[in-house]
Amino acid sequence: MKKALFVMILLVLASGLCHSQGQFIINNKKGKDKIKFKLIHNLIIIPVEINGVTLSFLVDTGVSKPIVFNFLNISDSLKIKNPQKIYLKGLGEGESIEALRSKNNIFKIGEAININQDLYAIRDSNLNFSPKLGVPVHGIIGYDLFKDLVVEINYAKGFLKLINQADYNNKLCRNCEMLRLEFYKNKPYLNAEVEIDESRIPVKMLIDSGGSDALWLFENEADNITSSNPSFYDFLGHGLSGSVYGKRSRIKAFHLNKFTIKTPNVAFPDSVSIGQALNHKERHGSVSGNILKRFNLVFNYRKANVTLKKNRFFKESFKYNKSGIELEHNGVRIIKEAENFISKNKIKNKTMDNDNTKVVISPSYRMSIKPAYVIVELRADSPAHKAGLQIGDNILSINNKPAYQFTLQKLIELFYDDHGKRIKLKIERAGTVLTYNFKLVDVLK
Repeated sequence: MKKALFVMILLVLASGLCHSQGQFIINNKKGKDKIKFKLIHNLIIIPVEINGVTLSFLVDTGVSKPIVFNFLNISDSLKIKNPQKIYLKGLGEGESIEALRSKNNIFKIGEAININQDLYAIRDSNLNFSPKLGVPVHGIIGYDLFKDLVVEINYAKGFLKLINQADYNNKLCRNCEMLRLEFYKNKPYLNAEVEIDESRIPVKMLIDSGGSDALWLFENEADNITSSNPSFYDFLGHGLSGSVYGKRSRIKAFHLNKFTIKTPNVAFPDSVSIGQALNHKERHGSVSGNILKRFNLVFNYRKANVTLKKNRFFKESFKYNKSGIELEHNGVRIIKEAENFISKNKIKNKTMDNDNTKVVISPSYRMSIKPAYVIVELRADSPAHKAGLQIGDNILSINNKPAYQFTLQKLIELFYDDHGKRIKLKIERAGTVLTYNFKLVDVLK
């Protein structure tokens, strides 16, 4: 009975939306809907329902078609239709990866629905961004959502607002700045200026909400875009085709028309890691989550513009990982935890009329499953490396607090603290428990 009802509902939706197949449309009278999101490492995670299965997706303006990761054989549950084998190439030093292209999938994001959506299911079960973020991430969505709807991203309050084009009312905003968008292979670009040393250099930047850094710049001596001193070589992140490395530094300022962002962090990725990105000859880099989150944004792809308004994050200082450690969620650990039970035993006093009560605290224990964290990258000559830590070390405690009491994001934030902050790590290595101490060092100070 339930199955028949579900099929009937889908048929009603299909008949009502047949004029807009292949497009997202808000299926309510208001023509708009609000979606709460999680902000993890400057990245937006939202719930997306595909063919009746609810998953968690990263909102990434830098991708053209939705991608589903198959680390839990999710593509089997989705019953993807008419798959075709293809190969995708993304950022990173690795080779192209195999994927299945599927058509005619039903996508729902809140009240937004598309009954004829393409997707790509990546077959490599090892490609999994969830351990790197500490929360489930089953896929990525970008252009296909933004091209059909007006999308407001309110970083300050943590929600997306999706609006049908016909229902969007563009209100006058005196404190806003509207920038023109340009598109290359369905990806949005804007024009800005970077201030390096004493020079203001015009740049064309990809808007990349799927990146957690502030800025990426591609070194080009002809355009006077070169890494400044001080700088250091570091792990920059994960792409579809592997890890990305390069130099980290700071620049004097980043200008978006009337908005000026002072001394932002910047990364200069190795050219070998960004071969695909360099195919767009006019592109100079990316503006990513640690810049974007400082604004509330309204994207209108149909009108080729984005509106920016400063929010409470605008003046937040730029920080970076000063330890040299990159962590991942590494399954779970079984922890023995003490529980205290208080019992009251009454003892009769033969010489007095009143009773004496003896309080007994008896310890008991329970076994709990807690998150485990492991070092997966270690910057050469960093404070953690010099102290003796190694890739593969499991973190047991930090500053005398059990690591499992922290989310991955909160644990990593401790490495972003001020220059000179002391860090004490207890780790497990090959069955041996060891303790290391080091101080955070601001190389860019």
